[in-house]
Amino acid sequence: MVSRTQEVASSRTSYWLRLTLFVACGLVLLVGLNVGHQALGTLKQLDVIETERDHWQRPSEVMHALNLKSGEAVVDLGCGSGYFSLKLSELVGPNGKVIAEDIRRLSLTFLWMRTQRKGKQNIKVLLGDADDPHLAANSVDEVLISNTYHEFTAPDAIMDHVRQSLVPGGRVVIIDRSPRDFEEQANEHAISSGQVQADLRRARFEIDSRTDNFIEGDPEHENWWMIVAHRP
Repeated sequence: MVSRTQEVASSRTSYWLRLTLFVACGLVLLVGLNVGHQALGTLKQLDVIETERDHWQRPSEVMHALNLKSGEAVVDLGCGSGYFSLKLSELVGPNGKVIAEDIRRLSLTFLWMRTQRKGKQNIKVLLGDADDPHLAANSVDEVLISNTYHEFTAPDAIMDHVRQSLVPGGRVVIIDRSPRDFEEQANEHAISSGQVQADLRRARFEIDSRTDNFIEGDPEHENWWMIVAHRP
């Protein structure tokens, strides 16, 4: 038989287990609420920043250069938190697809949250590698690379994958910042349009146009260029 002392001890153990579980659940809930509040604040701040970005980034001209059509598949390579991905979603429509690729999990997490919040069902987030964006061959119509090319550590490998992912005639639009001086380019904070054009030709793209002064002075007083090319 179980003695009364044993019953009391068992009851106390059960009580402390329940209390510990309750406190732990409360702490998890508080942490979750705090993280959720911070995430919501970040999402709202992104909306504000991107509204300001609309004034100088010239997104409508970028979209025009892509020559998007409803129902097409487009890649936002190095999408970040999704400034262009969300705009591309509108243009390709519900029957189209936006592949938002990045190598940073946190950026993709925030973009996924934004797609859910804004009801963008045609955006697919994709985690890539530094030398491979993991795009299926002959699967997309256009690729946009905005403010990302200067960060590539394996540009030849990346552009080879991009060319293979495009359908014949598919185009790639690249916009990036021009280096102010040789030191800035050496530190990989910017890249020249001439170097990227040479890379594209080496990757067997045909150059359609090159605009060296696409953006003449952003909020940080930097100039941007744009190159449009296509897969033969």
